Amino acid sequence: MRSGTARHVVSIGLSAAIVSVVDERPQVLAVHHMGTPDALPFGPFDPLGHRTLDGGLRSWVKEQTFLDLGYAEQLYTFGDRGRHLVKPEDGPRVVSVGYLALTRATGELKAPETLWRDWYVYFPWEDWRADRPAIVDTVIAPALKTFVASAGSSVESGLRRTRARVAFGLERSTWDEEKVLERYELLYEAGLVEEARWDGRTGEIRCAAALGNPMMFDHRRILATAIARLRGKMKYRPVVFELMPPAFTLLELQRTVEAISGIRLHKQNFRRLVAEQGLVERTGRFATIRRGRPAELFSFRREVLGERPAPGVRLGIRRSAV
Repeated sequence: MRSGTARHVVSIGLSAAIVSVVDERPQVLAVHHMGTPDALPFGPFDPLGHRTLDGGLRSWVKEQTFLDLGYAEQLYTFGDRGRHLVKPEDGPRVVSVGYLALTRATGELKAPETLWRDWYVYFPWEDWRADRPAIVDTVIAPALKTFVASAGSSVESGLRRTRARVAFGLERSTWDEEKVLERYELLYEAGLVEEARWDGRTGEIRCAAALGNPMMFDHRRILATAIARLRGKMKYRPVVFELMPPAFTLLELQRTVEAISGIRLHKQNFRRLVAEQGLVERTGRFATIRRGRPAELFSFRREVLGERPAPGVRLGIRRSAV
């Protein structure tokens, strides 16, 4: 779309956060070129060649990564300044439609310059499965305290303090695993992540190298949105089973839910909740394990989709340590 000059050209792109879980590691498919930050798979929308946005996404993901997407949903439209260019006048303003896609990673990736990357390398403060991440208290809390103190008024200072407290569970407040995007946006606004350099605020930047690996453009913001959406949605829709094999143990299901949510759950309460919700059914088979009693295998009970409007995996009682 043009409005008279090249400066006002808008290009529509499609970006995909393709997620899988393997060996208790939540992974995202990343495009990696030597010497540049990782990126999510992305490509342009062709209004002539693509009948729909979803169709365009599936087409170029197949072309670029050799993966056939199963479950995919649209997240949000991203078009903030600094998305792709340091100087907007250098080219078209890029507006990207972000997607969340789920897949079961199997075997080696066939596409060059692609790899599965643990999403916690980009968001190290989000993994609470073992304990409260040390980075919250040693790096983030002091940096946000400085950000609060630098506010131009007492009102603004109070608002910043509240945001920091609620987002990161500071001052004895409760950690909410779904506030992934709010946490990233706060760090971005405070100039504590590398991507904040790209919107012209160089005088305000106080990047902390420990605050996760940066990603190209605004792809870390898109990934934060995808993680938040998945963490929230799996509580009221059974999307987690898109990441499970046809047959699985209840411990494998629990570890997958924990990997996504970033929190450790109480084993017996988790199993009771899964049973009460009728999400799984016995297969009559058992998994082969090295030692101990064989673990019973279950499968997703698809009939639950027609039985009630919100058949998700409630998290139940949590545990802060393994």
